[in-house]
Amino acid sequence: MSEPAAPSPDASGATASHLARNLVSLRHARGLTQDGLAKSAALPRSTIATLESGDGNPSLSVLVKVAGALGVPIDELLASPRAMVRHWAADEVALRSRPAGKGRGVSLRVLVPESVPDEMMEVMDFEPGAVMGGTPHLPGTREFFTCLDGRVNLMVAGERYTLAEGEVLAFPGNLPHSYQNADALEPARGISLVVLAKAGV
Repeated sequence: MSEPAAPSPDASGATASHLARNLVSLRHARGLTQDGLAKSAALPRSTIATLESGDGNPSLSVLVKVAGALGVPIDELLASPRAMVRHWAADEVALRSRPAGKGRGVSLRVLVPESVPDEMMEVMDFEPGAVMGGTPHLPGTREFFTCLDGRVNLMVAGERYTLAEGEVLAFPGNLPHSYQNADALEPARGISLVVLAKAGV
């Protein structure tokens, strides 16, 4: 039985080029330095620098660590940039929607349908008079709420903040908090961004 043909130099070079470009793009999108990514992946910084130069020939173990630190599958690291472009139809995103668990009249829909490490981003739609209790997170978590339409009351540690269209409230995500549509007749909408703290950090 003949041995399978080895990848051509051109194919290997293209893969290394894709890896370099994708790695830089994904690292920048997550606000990571080479040092930060290296620490998250438990690799030397020189390894990340070599991969980003396009000269690397990483082992599967290295790819697994880098992909895990970036929160993407390995094939996304190696794919051509064109293959990384994806368009979601509205009904595909809607399938990821979920009703709010603590309250009534609030629906949550993911804003970014791909996994983003250490972050949660959701669109919150409030029916008139709707209320919802927030979920406290680990100390060090930071939450941001942007009011897009209407008026939304946020209770944070017993203090009320009323947000109008375009206003943003930032607060520690470990504090007790809740949301309320301030209008009993009109709906409201906002975006919640949660930057999660890491356990043990």
